Order: sequence, then C-alpha cells, then structure tokens
Amino acid sequence: MLCYLLQVIKVYSEDDTSRALEVPSDITARDVCQLLILKNHYIDDHSWTLFEQLTHTGLGRAIEDHELVMEVQSNWVMEEENKLYFRKNYAKYEFFKNPLSFFPDHMISFPSETNAAVSHSGILQMFLSSSTYPEIHGYLHAKEQGKKSWKKLYFLLRRSGLYFSTKGTSKEPRHLQFFCEFSNSDMYMSLTGKKISGAPTNYGFCFKPNKSGGTRDLKQLCADDEQSRTCWMTAIRLLKYGMQLYQNYMQPYQGRSGCSPLNITPMRSISENSLVAMDFSGHRSRIIENPSEALSVAVEEGLAWRRRGCLRLNSHGSPIAMSNMAIHRSQSWFHHKISREEAQRLILQHGLVDGVFLVRDSQSNPKTFVLSLSHGLKIKHFQIVPLEDDGKLFYTLDDGHTRFTDLIQLVEFYQLNKGVLPCKLKHYCARIAL
Repeated sequence: MLCYLLQVIKVYSEDDTSRALEVPSDITARDVCQLLILKNHYIDDHSWTLFEQLTHTGLGRAIEDHELVMEVQSNWVMEEENKLYFRKNYAKYEFFKNPLSFFPDHMISFPSETNAAVSHSGILQMFLSSSTYPEIHGYLHAKEQGKKSWKKLYFLLRRSGLYFSTKGTSKEPRHLQFFCEFSNSDMYMSLTGKKISGAPTNYGFCFKPNKSGGTRDLKQLCADDEQSRTCWMTAIRLLKYGMQLYQNYMQPYQGRSGCSPLNITPMRSISENSLVAMDFSGHRSRIIENPSEALSVAVEEGLAWRRRGCLRLNSHGSPIAMSNMAIHRSQSWFHHKISREEAQRLILQHGLVDGVFLVRDSQSNPKTFVLSLSHGLKIKHFQIVPLEDDGKLFYTLDDGHTRFTDLIQLVEFYQLNKGVLPCKLKHYCARIAL
C-alpha cells in the first residue's frame, strides 16, 4: 500500500470564511473540490472549482481539475497572503459545449488545407489534435518590459507560442517576434482592472513564470473587450493542456487512484433544448406543441403566481405569510448592498455563460432592485421597479406588464421564461460559507 505525506491547506469561500483541510501531498484540485462538496453536502454539478488568488498582484485563475494543489502553493512567495478559493465556475468547460461562441470568425484562421466551413466538432478536433491548430489573431495591448507604458500590437497564437508583428498585421516570419510560451508559466486574469497595472482597459490577463520572483517577470496583456479576452484565454488553455481538458470534462471525477472509497457516478445535466412545455390542467398531462399556446400558458402561470400572493412554508410545512419587502433577503441569489462593479466581478468569477445572475439593491435608487445577468459574454443590468396598485405592492421588470408580489416569484418566473430578458435565469451567484 502506498503512503502519502499529509499536509494542511486552507480554503476560503466567497464570504471569506475558511476551512483547514488535511490532505495528501499529491491531491488534485478536483479532489479538493470533491472533499468540500461532501463535507458541506453540496450538490455536485461539476462546476465547483478551486481558484488561486495572488493578493499582492491582484491576479487570479481557476486551477485546472488535474493540477496538483501542493505544486501550485509551492510557487507562492512566503510573505504574500495568497489564497485558495472554492466557488462555482460555470464557464469551466463551456467551450466544449458551444465552441462557436468562444471563437468569433474574425479572430480565428484555420490551416490552408481545411475547408472554409468548419463544424462545431471540427473546431474542437483541431484544437485537440497534435498535428493541426487554428491560429488566433487580433490586437492586444502589451505592457512594455520595465516600463509603465502599454503598446497596442497585432498578436498571433500558434502551437509554438504567442507572437506579435513588428509591422502592422504582417504575418511574415521576418516580422514576427516571439512573446512567450506556456509550458513553464501559468495564465492569470487581472482582478483589479486598471488599478495596479495602469492597463488601458479592464480586460487584462498575464503570464507568470512558475518560479517567478515578482511582478517584473509578468508578461502583461489586455484586450479591448470581454469576448476578445475570453477567446485568447480559452485558446491558450487548449494549447497548453489539450486533451487533458477534454478528459477532465468527460470524466469529471474518478477519485485518487487506489485511495478513494467513493464510487461516484458522474451526473449529466439536462439540455435546455430537451425541456418541453406541459399542460397539467386536465385529467391527463399533455405536451404543448404550439409555440403561441406555450407562451400564453407561461404568461398565465406568471399571473397565477401573482394571484396566489406571498405564502411560503415554515419549517413544519405550514403556510405562513411573510412580508414581500424582506422575503428575498434569505435567498442565495440576493446580494443586498453591493456595487455594480462588485456584481460584475462576482458574475465574472462564476463564469460568463448565458444565464448567470444575481439580484442586488440599487445604489442609485434605494427603493428599487437590480437584476445583473450574463449573456453573450457581457454583463447586463435590469432594474426591478416596485409598483403600487390598489394599495398592493408589486415588482416588475417590464413596466408593469408582468407583476410579482415578491422577488422570489419574479426570479422563479424568469427561470422558466425569458420574457423581456435576453435569456432565462439559469445559475445564481451565491456567497457560500464553508
């Protein structure tokens, strides 16, 4: 039997509570997540992720499921208060499900022998193949070594590394200059925007050598928008880890070899496209195939929720009346008085996939609330307005066309119907406690 040296690690949650864990020296990030999932009785939907946050430099990254946690910590500088965080990351493997949204046409070029039209699976096959690799190209701002200034350059990502052109958008070998490769460095996202590095935009990322002594060795870049940054960072992840990422995605948890007593069957999520509208009003349920009828039923259900009023069950299962002014404060998706910037940071950390959301108090209008929602790699904010009618208080997102007696009813409705929103509410950002 193999014996493993046990070490203690400290893991933090979103509310900065922490938990010390005694773990084997060869434990992976996925093993740590699984341990915390079991200890806290969380549901494992394979989005739980271990994050590394470098406090001094304002950088952070999602540790890949297969990475060894002790190796990650061995690169930390002793005097810096770096932390490991445990939270959800819904975008971790989203590019395997919908690669076309991660790689816009204007940023990707395929090998000359490839047909012009590349299928959904074709893109992934090229990224994972050892013989072919699509070229990612576009403008990025780069911080000049040893200087505070930034320069906008045309970059190209190839299998051999990241290059920039010394002459406009020229791809001729004599005009390409090597910027960095990734085998001995890790990629981080800037968590502080422009504050520390003086970057021209808030979409920064960088490469830090594994044994780096400080900020002087960072290769710092920033993109003009979130879609561009996401494309570059996703392509670099695939370049660095390749098939390993695909194996992580297909086999989320296998346990440490020979050491795990758990026999866990991977859970598969249900595709939104497999869900159908149902009518349960008669003696037998039926599928609603007419889209117009499905929409009217959805609206009627929303009105029915409003008519039912604000009844909730107590701990004994009996209905109790609660104030619609405060009922939402106990919900995991409600974040009280956080700023617009803090809301955007939380959603970004949970992954910019369609439907990630939270609800918060409005800072500009104390009587209203704001729904912050991720869609199309952007974060959008929708005002929830209180509306008084016939002495009763309602909440609405669409100028009163659809009304709800409390925020819970509103969120539940938009989890089932997108209504005026660009997509349904799917994943909420929660401040978990360990």
